[in-house]
Amino acid sequence: MALESIDRHNQEILKNADAWKKKPALRAIYKTFHQNIARHLAPLPQPTVELGSGVADIQRVIPGCIRTDIFPNPWIDQVENAYALSFASGSLSNLVLFDVFHHLRYPGTALKEFERVLAPGGRVIWFEPCVSLLGLLVYGALHPEPLALNQSIQWYAPPAWNPAQIDYYAAQGNASRLFLKPNIQQDLNGFRVVTTQRYAAVSYVASGGYSKPQMYPTAWLPLMTVIDRLCDRLPQIFATRLLVVLEKAT
Repeated sequence: MALESIDRHNQEILKNADAWKKKPALRAIYKTFHQNIARHLAPLPQPTVELGSGVADIQRVIPGCIRTDIFPNPWIDQVENAYALSFASGSLSNLVLFDVFHHLRYPGTALKEFERVLAPGGRVIWFEPCVSLLGLLVYGALHPEPLALNQSIQWYAPPAWNPAQIDYYAAQGNASRLFLKPNIQQDLNGFRVVTTQRYAAVSYVASGGYSKPQMYPTAWLPLMTVIDRLCDRLPQIFATRLLVVLEKAT
């Protein structure tokens, strides 16, 4: 990976770790996100792995989940590259990827690797930005990473490509473009779509996330949760988060 990409990643991680410590509302919201993910885990005996864990602690909700990232940090269990995982074939129950899909330049190539390491009936769970009217504002005008709605998605890497050549890539609209279509055109590499769920997550947006100021007192979080549930009823307008569950064929 290029030195510029490494520096950018490390700077972002340090900034996020500081926000994670200082914002109890952010930690509470992530716990809810992780609980939504946990409801869809395949009940298999093999381990569950999170790829691209960042600083959020999924182990509070999913004990024993192996936290990984492309660079080492004290809270990371091991370093992993999504395109070339170190796990044996058929050795995992679940792969959880939180805000990772939109950083995969070649999602089909990664999915092929996921199919290899998952046991039959194992699941891939994505949690991603969602493009609605509010999502267009949040991730378009208010977020530094591009939506890239008009850019083509290259499903597979070129034949001569090496997984060690990964560079920085971001296209926040990719999950919505692919998984909210009535018929997914891409090859899902032996997976089927179990469910797609959209969440307003206004409480998260107004929390400022990792990079912006919180717009409400933390004591108001229960009220914000009620607002979330009301806005969930109109996902085309308010959804800012998308959960996608894929299951490997048995």
